[in-house]
Amino acid sequence: MAPGLYKHEKQALLPFTVLSTLCFAGGASFGYLVVFPPAFRFLVGYSNDFLVSLPAVSEYFSLALRLLIAFGVIFEMPVVMVFLAKMGVVSRAFLHRHRKYAILINFIVAAILTPTPDVVNQLMMAAPLMVLYEVSIVAVWLFGRKGLAGFQGDGKGLEANLDGE
Repeated sequence: MAPGLYKHEKQALLPFTVLSTLCFAGGASFGYLVVFPPAFRFLVGYSNDFLVSLPAVSEYFSLALRLLIAFGVIFEMPVVMVFLAKMGVVSRAFLHRHRKYAILINFIVAAILTPTPDVVNQLMMAAPLMVLYEVSIVAVWLFGRKGLAGFQGDGKGLEANLDGE
């Protein structure tokens, strides 16, 4: 992809590439080290005297992979929000004003992405989503002020279009 980009485009995308890679790796690590152990305990928790749970390797890897990908993707939220802010789609005020909808959406996303139906694992995804939303607001305030080089936006953002301004 680099040969097809101008120098200013490479300079604009390099921080996003590095940060998104770090955020994905951090999210995958969080998912594997913090969330995976309780999720796997829940999966094998149906064992009793009459029933022994012996999950197959494919089930183990499927659960681990789903958690790694899900948490890797949700940890991308601050990078995506800063990118959207630089394009003029969102602003700090917009994110702050629509926080209640974000909380609802965070819990819906957590319910969909968690591979187990228990509430504990859903909360283990919803809590980082809410923290990442707040981090996104701060990141947009710090880094989203100046637009992307070469992008011609009106500067009003999505909130002006939604509010009818």
